[in-house]
Amino acid sequence: MTTSSLRRSVKNIVNNYTDAEIKVREATSNDPWGPPTSLMAEIADMTFNVVALTEVMGMIWKRLNDHGKNWRHVYKALTLTDYLIKTGSERVAQQCKENIYAIQTLRDFQFVDREGQDQGIHVRERAKQLVSLIRDEERLRQERAQAHKTRERMAGTSLGYGSMPPPYPG
Repeated sequence: MTTSSLRRSVKNIVNNYTDAEIKVREATSNDPWGPPTSLMAEIADMTFNVVALTEVMGMIWKRLNDHGKNWRHVYKALTLTDYLIKTGSERVAQQCKENIYAIQTLRDFQFVDREGQDQGIHVRERAKQLVSLIRDEERLRQERAQAHKTRERMAGTSLGYGSMPPPYPG
């Protein structure tokens, strides 16, 4: 276990975070790699439960308000939000429409690291893409339909349909 994941585990216990909040914190960590699709899929499934949806979105809005050296929290929260809008509950997209200003403000996000690299560009670009998706009702509908088809196809293959012969009846 890395130091950062150990620290995150301690914070999860101390702050008494729920399972949904812990998963969002993990997906939006400061680790230098993106959130795993399997974890984002778990979180998307949680958004169909009203209580879990509230917890997921609450933590996402908190992460979107981070700044400075925590730019990865913001970037990954935008990445997760994009995924949830497409594959999660309709309520995710609805909340994002209602709070679009919070995402719009990130189009001006600024952070330059110690090496002089503009890390804010990643957040600004992701925010522009997400605002564009949220505003385009038709494209959003198409993206959700495509994600649903993909998910059904993946569920079929993960259950083994077509990949293994039927079991031997004897």
